[in-house]
Amino acid sequence: MNEEQRRNWILSRQRRKSVDITVLAQDLMAGNRQALGQGITLVESTQPEDRRKALALLSHTKQAQGMSIRIGITGVPGVGKSTFIEAFGMYLLSVGKRLAVLAVDPSSTKNKGSILGDKTRMNELSMQDQVFIRPSPSGGTLGGLARSTNESILLCEAAGYDVILVETVGVGQSETMVRQSVDFFLLLMLSGAGDELQGIKRGIMELADLLVVTKADGENCRAANRAASEYKNAMHLFPANENGWIPVTATCSALEKTGLNNIWRQIESFVNQTKINGWFEKNRKDQQLFWFDRMVQNDLLERLKNESHFSELMHEAEQRIRDGHDNAFVLAQKIVHEIFKTYIKSNGKN
Repeated sequence: MNEEQRRNWILSRQRRKSVDITVLAQDLMAGNRQALGQGITLVESTQPEDRRKALALLSHTKQAQGMSIRIGITGVPGVGKSTFIEAFGMYLLSVGKRLAVLAVDPSSTKNKGSILGDKTRMNELSMQDQVFIRPSPSGGTLGGLARSTNESILLCEAAGYDVILVETVGVGQSETMVRQSVDFFLLLMLSGAGDELQGIKRGIMELADLLVVTKADGENCRAANRAASEYKNAMHLFPANENGWIPVTATCSALEKTGLNNIWRQIESFVNQTKINGWFEKNRKDQQLFWFDRMVQNDLLERLKNESHFSELMHEAEQRIRDGHDNAFVLAQKIVHEIFKTYIKSNGKN
């Protein structure tokens, strides 16, 4: 970190310390993009004081949350997720939508910072007044999301963005966790990349509500249509979805701006159908339960790590594993047993 970066970091910390959460919440709900960015910085922070402020901010903005359509977007390497999002985002603006894009970048293994910086690859979209784009490092979190993506979605909703696109790190089995944060799951695929039906694992395809073959332009148009047909046949072999929606395949060209209206039409049909049959609201509640359970686990672990007694136990256990004295599974059970023994003693139980 050079001197200028260090100075900016100190100024940022000072601004966050002096922030009035009530005022920040009001500014955020009024659509102030700077306030939204500041709020997301708070929810991304792991500092205890920032976490307390983030929770207060989420509480202050609760009444304005839950009014958007959340769309998860993932795809195979080279499919052009950022290019697609820019073209699709511009289309959404043309039909009167306010758009937030949460782009989760792979992290550096050294400093956990963002490697790609998706905002730099959405030049036209990032200059629009009705658009908010936030690239966030995954921080090594599995599931294709950053640690705080779900909280960031809630803040974007509170700021009045009625469509939220969540771009995941990339395709893989771990990307399936994005399903726990969105209403609609969009999978982008390529044609001519080998055996289309073997090009991606079945698990991610089973979760897709819409599979789109990109780059359907020029000489590649025929190959894209053929690939979409093959994917459609393959998806019919999967079990029926609980939500009653039959997954759709389509093609598009971000370069020629074709197929984008059909993609939005399918998303609108999905939302209308699942709201009528009750699945939309049920899914939102199930997601809240999922994140409740996950946050309890994460917060308990963080607090235990900060307790000196258990910190020492963890350090001793880690050293024994490094020295080859004990099995990791056995030591893990001992740590858990020690935690519960301490809990039982503190509650006066035998």
